Amino acid sequence: MKVIRPEWSARENVRAFFTTRAGGVSPSPYDSLNLGMHVGDDPANVEENRRRVRKLLPAEPCWLDQVHGTRVIDAGSEGVREADASFTKQEKVVCAIMTADCLPVLFAGKGSVGAAHAGWRGLASGILERTVEAIGEDDLIACLGPAIGPEAFEIGEEVLDAFPNESRAFFRIEGKWHADLFAISRMKLEKSGVKQVSGGHFCTHGNPEKFFSYRRDGRTGRMGAFIWLESI
Repeated sequence: MKVIRPEWSARENVRAFFTTRAGGVSPSPYDSLNLGMHVGDDPANVEENRRRVRKLLPAEPCWLDQVHGTRVIDAGSEGVREADASFTKQEKVVCAIMTADCLPVLFAGKGSVGAAHAGWRGLASGILERTVEAIGEDDLIACLGPAIGPEAFEIGEEVLDAFPNESRAFFRIEGKWHADLFAISRMKLEKSGVKQVSGGHFCTHGNPEKFFSYRRDGRTGRMGAFIWLESI
């Protein structure tokens, strides 16, 4: 199984990775490491894929029912899992996000970690700001995972209008507006006091051998982003 690990200056007890689409058992169009139960794949295949990922983790992840909102939950608590971000201050509790074009953002601090699902709706509504606030630590750092790149992310006026303070992240290609999710996220994180942001180098849409992309394929699988604290 091929995973992508953040290149950042997180503390030694922070563990994190992003999955690619390789290393699972699902057939086309979910081939092969689809982690999403909600996309039409055979649940038995998804369970096997999750079992394979689980071998790299200290515990079952806190799987969320993502709704493009701004709710942030404590990954170690019981209860409703309808949220788009989670955090934890406990060791061996795994925060998890699933994506296939939206941006997964991982956070690490001195004693906390978190993960956020940042599509354009969540970004516009404040999911990153809410996550930083929920974690409640100074000197957080962040890593941007694979997401749709700006050259592929053609948008309508409603997306442009949703970001009046991030106009630098929008540009035209052949008369069509495009948005840079990585740039928008960096701007919002900087305003929230996150001074060190890494990643943002992988376009899901432009690399079909490596990544799922909803905009490119429609019916497709989901990749995962995982982060947790190990014992010191």
